[in-house]
Amino acid sequence: MSSPIAISTTRRDSSGTDHELIVIGAIVGSIFAAGVLVLLTVWIVSTLQSHKQKQLKLQQSSVEELNIHEEPHFTGADVVRDIVVGLSDGLTVPFALTAGLSSLGDSRFVVVAGMAEIVAGCISMGLGGYLAGRSEIEHYNAEEKREWHEIRTVPEQEEEEIYEIFEPYGMERNDIEPLVRRLKEKPEMWIEFMMKYELNLEKPDSSRLWISALTIGGSYFMGGIVPLFPYLVIPNANTAFYVSIGGTLAVLFIFGYVKAVIMGVEQKLKSAFEMMIVGAAASGAAFGIAKAMPTPTA
Repeated sequence: MSSPIAISTTRRDSSGTDHELIVIGAIVGSIFAAGVLVLLTVWIVSTLQSHKQKQLKLQQSSVEELNIHEEPHFTGADVVRDIVVGLSDGLTVPFALTAGLSSLGDSRFVVVAGMAEIVAGCISMGLGGYLAGRSEIEHYNAEEKREWHEIRTVPEQEEEEIYEIFEPYGMERNDIEPLVRRLKEKPEMWIEFMMKYELNLEKPDSSRLWISALTIGGSYFMGGIVPLFPYLVIPNANTAFYVSIGGTLAVLFIFGYVKAVIMGVEQKLKSAFEMMIVGAAASGAAFGIAKAMPTPTA
């Protein structure tokens, strides 16, 4: 018959092993998510550098030799948007969960529940990004098919729609007729024109499906680790709660500033404070709802 002391020791050893596995899982997952974000950041930076190099070449060329005006534009807005979506949700939802569970005073329980939520949220957000991209492609293909049908069956109406597109700009029909004739000669160009200027639809890039899924999922995981990490290293859940608040606010501010730098926003500090305030408000609202929920009794 096992003694109470042996049973207690076994439970403590099992608890310690579980906690170590959770920490290892968090570290491995963080490295994976960080790797995804680093690769995406390198891609964005390289794109910006290529645009800057082109601009420098244009500036070095004389106006007489090269009468071209090329404007460098940021082309990684979709990636930044996915990072913002994933990171903001990752900072908000796990923070509310861990903060609500911190009242129980058991950091290990907070870590277990928090890691389960982060993994589930990471998968869910990644799949959501993938499915959203698929829906966008399917919508574009359906509209493109409809446009093909219309230029074959009712080309006169489609021609009138071209005139209507330019009508708000004060252009006469005589000015637009050469363009209409050119588009009628090239149906593919005609379809592309109608999709872009009539329906305001850009052809989606199918290669972005997995990029978007990995970006949103990885950003969610990275964001979720921030409010959870204090509970991994601080046994006292109440103390870890206050450290979690400070860490979450700091990361929100830093991310807002970095986002402003990457996108070329002039008021970088304003953007950083906006990100921090909005994220704090969302986290506070989620935490308030979690605290307002009745605590189940045994």
